[in-house]
Amino acid sequence: MLLAPDFALRDQNNQVVRLADFRGTRAVLLVFYPFAFTGTCQSELGSVRDGSDLLADAGVQVLTISVDTVYAHKVWAEREGYGFPLLSDFWPHGAVARDYGVLNEKTGAAVRGTFLVDADGMIRFAERLGPGVGRAPGWLSTALAAA
Repeated sequence: MLLAPDFALRDQNNQVVRLADFRGTRAVLLVFYPFAFTGTCQSELGSVRDGSDLLADAGVQVLTISVDTVYAHKVWAEREGYGFPLLSDFWPHGAVARDYGVLNEKTGAAVRGTFLVDADGMIRFAERLGPGVGRAPGWLSTALAAA
C-alpha cells in the first residue's frame, strides 16, 4: 500500500478541501475525470450522485477532481444536482492529477482515475484508465469494496 499524496484544492463553492482533513475520520474516494460538461464524465458523476446512499453506508466521502475551473464546476454542479465536492486542479495545472499518475500530458487533462484512500491515508484501491476509456458498469461498487 502507498500513502496517498496530500493536496489542497478548491471546490465548486471556492472552499479549500484538503485530503488530510479526512485522515483519522473516514475513507475518501477520489474520482479523477477529464472535463466537465462531457457525456461520459456526466454519466459517471451521475453514478456518484445516484450512489450517495451506497457511499454513506460505506462511510466514504467522495471527492471528484478535474482541471476545470471552480466556476465551471459551480455551474455544472448546480445544473446536474451534484451535492459532493468537485475539486479544481486548474493551477498549478494538473499538479494533483500528476501526483496520482493520471495526468495526460498531451491533452492537459486527467484520464479517469479512481482511488480509495482509507482513514489512515493509505491507497486501498487504484484504477487508472487510458485516454478515452470510460469506467466499467459497477465501478463505484468495485472501488467501495476495498473500504
